[in-house]
Amino acid sequence: MKRLTGLCLALAVFATVGSTVAHAEKGFILLSTTIGPVDAGIVAALEDGFEKESGIRVRHVGAGTGEALKIAEKGSVDLLLVHARSLEEKFVAAGFGTERIPFMYNDFVIVGPATDPAAVRGMKSATAALAKIAEKGASFVTRGDKSGTHVAEMELWNKAGVKPSGGWYKVFEKGSEGNVPTLRYTSGAASYTLIDRATYLSIQKEIRLEILVEGDEALLNRMSLIPVSSKKFQQVNHEDAASFVKWLTAPDKGQKIVAEFGRERFGAPLFFPDSKEWHQLKK
Repeated sequence: MKRLTGLCLALAVFATVGSTVAHAEKGFILLSTTIGPVDAGIVAALEDGFEKESGIRVRHVGAGTGEALKIAEKGSVDLLLVHARSLEEKFVAAGFGTERIPFMYNDFVIVGPATDPAAVRGMKSATAALAKIAEKGASFVTRGDKSGTHVAEMELWNKAGVKPSGGWYKVFEKGSEGNVPTLRYTSGAASYTLIDRATYLSIQKEIRLEILVEGDEALLNRMSLIPVSSKKFQQVNHEDAASFVKWLTAPDKGQKIVAEFGRERFGAPLFFPDSKEWHQLKK
């Protein structure tokens, strides 16, 4: 099983590779990634594609972006796939990572029950919709775990001029387990939440929630790759991680998988290529 999650993520890293030195062996990369792309299945697709072509094994630890960065701050992984720019920039500025590399994006949506008690369906502004949900005191679920999804949600509340609190604003105690459990909880609670579209589509038939607000540029969810610094952590497998990054950002390799992922199942891609190489090719 490739994905590792739970309360003891850092310990799981060491259990997987034996020690920080062990994972530095040539031919093996350990990736710390936000959970959404794992749940959607694209992380496994990318790992398998790269391993098949290069012979280099890739395994991952799935965690919210905040936790993923904490794991990387111990030098326990070689590469990050995360989606909270403010946290990413602090990580790189502190010398833990070498650079932020644009990789792919999808978007967040505001979902809720079909009854839509706050009457936000079809609103074009995500911040206006959140402000209306708060005004009505309609039940809203937050992951509350400093994940990329939670950071994005809090930034939207801030732009809306709202400090969410009170009985209507529910913190999901198991939010750190990811967006799928959060969606299931939100569905059971007949509440609203902010979630990435890919996760919603992956379990849409299993829950009673509908996409009510979408399409606002403020809802774009950009994901970056960050190589962990081999200058700070000598055990990091910089060479193979660099090869993986080059493959992931290549238009005919990783970016092609990103562009096509989800088309067969959903009739549309779940993610969109965002590497500099991809955009240069498309100019």
